[in-house]
Amino acid sequence: MQIQVNTDDNVSGRTELTLKVQTQINDTLDRFRDRITRVEVHLSDENSGKPGDNDKRCLMEARLAGRKPVAVTHSAGSLEDAFGGAADKMKRALESALGRIKDNQGRDSVRGEETLDDGSPSIETGTPPRGGF
Repeated sequence: MQIQVNTDDNVSGRTELTLKVQTQINDTLDRFRDRITRVEVHLSDENSGKPGDNDKRCLMEARLAGRKPVAVTHSAGSLEDAFGGAADKMKRALESALGRIKDNQGRDSVRGEETLDDGSPSIETGTPPRGGF
């Protein structure tokens, strides 16, 4: 999983912040590691350094292998809070999107291709017989 962190010109401490972001993404999204190809994080200060409530923004996008990207955004009073909120939203969004593919035991759901223990398909995927089911 590749992690790319982008900041605007109003964000200070980019190197330290980038390391924090990468560590938290690895911790928060670790269970999805095999499904995510890249995570892009965009951190910005909407008021250009002027004080204000909820003026720090984090936009996070996860690129999934073989699926559409998932994007979330969160605003807060600090960059750390904005990023933490976005990371939590991303985790829930990925659980929702990818949870539809897997059941509680980690098996493919009926929407995916199910297989038996020997690796053969458990359901026929051919044309249904005439007259319906």
